[in-house]
Amino acid sequence: MNDFAIFMDWAEFAVRWLHVVTAIAWIGSSFYFIALDLGLRKAPDLAPGVSGEEWQVHGGGFYHIQKYMVAPDRMPDDLIWFKWESYSTWLSGFALLCLVYYLGADLYLVDPNVLDIPVWQAIGISVASLALGWILYDTICKSRFGDDNTRLMIGLYIILVAMAWGYTQVFSGRAALLHLGAFTATIMSANVFMIIIPNQTIVVADLKAGRVPDAKYGKIAKQRSTHNNYLTLPVVFLMLSNHYPLAFASEWNWLIASLVFLMGVTIRHWFNTHHARKGNPHWTWAATAVLFLIVMWLSTAPMFRPDPEAEAALPAGAQRFADAEGFAEVADIVTGRCSMCHAAEPVWDGIHYAPRGVHLETPAQIALMAREIYLQAGVSHAMPPANASFIEPQERARIVAWYRGAAG
Repeated sequence: MNDFAIFMDWAEFAVRWLHVVTAIAWIGSSFYFIALDLGLRKAPDLAPGVSGEEWQVHGGGFYHIQKYMVAPDRMPDDLIWFKWESYSTWLSGFALLCLVYYLGADLYLVDPNVLDIPVWQAIGISVASLALGWILYDTICKSRFGDDNTRLMIGLYIILVAMAWGYTQVFSGRAALLHLGAFTATIMSANVFMIIIPNQTIVVADLKAGRVPDAKYGKIAKQRSTHNNYLTLPVVFLMLSNHYPLAFASEWNWLIASLVFLMGVTIRHWFNTHHARKGNPHWTWAATAVLFLIVMWLSTAPMFRPDPEAEAALPAGAQRFADAEGFAEVADIVTGRCSMCHAAEPVWDGIHYAPRGVHLETPAQIALMAREIYLQAGVSHAMPPANASFIEPQERARIVAWYRGAAG
């Protein structure tokens, strides 16, 4: 059991690393092809069916790229598909969601101050929201409402704002923003898995059968690809938000997330316009800066404060650590060495909010964070940073003994 906590921490690290690597591959290829598509130029000597071409230089060589609007006359033998980047990103992300937020639901997913529900209900709501989000989005895109791209984008934004607010009414602030990112990322990956790749598969099958592919499949795939283009940057922000309490622990966290989606639009609009050689709309950077300043201002609203009554009822797992031998001594150590920063109102110079929103002022809070205290201040010496509060080796040893004794 003692080694299990260390194993799980490394498992989380490994899956997070995989998730970041696959996300870089997906976002990189996606942004590259968006820029390529927008930068294609017409030329009088293009082959039949070619809508544009572009010359590029990279890595000491030159590349001549051409795009067929529908498909070439015959299928090449070495066609490369870009799909596993998307699939791997979603699968690794969901695995990380399970490791951090489902297995650690008492700590990261459920907040009694927001909604006091059993863990199984919270996990059920989480999974159902991801699935229903895709169904709702896909249905709207395929409806008459989705025929107008501008109207569709506005409608989708309203849905995202509603989901941002809805998640904050169910989950902890940290989990709410993370789930909004997962909700959006699920739509993006499902666009690839359910629409873009199947449509391209139909085109390939038509070519192999000697039929002329219908241009509608490319048009539909293009619409979904455009949505992914504008949603990428907000998803990255939301996935990083769990490290920044100023984003997730503000009472206006849902509004902050809503404004981040607008910043994603303004930033991508500049790049898309630039790559299409239609100018450099620098006003988008001014708009982004204004939106970010509003986000900063909203983050200064009162942070969520723990409810002492809610803290009195600890989950069974945390209660075991509170009842374990040596807890009183460990609580004194943590309070003396850590609470000057990990408090509702930190007293350490330069620290204005508890790092990562972790409070360690009461026995209940300390018991709830037992595993993190063991890993950060017992097994490793990550906390306090640079041992700023001069925690002694003997004190670290007492933390280790307490945790291992309680864990069995």
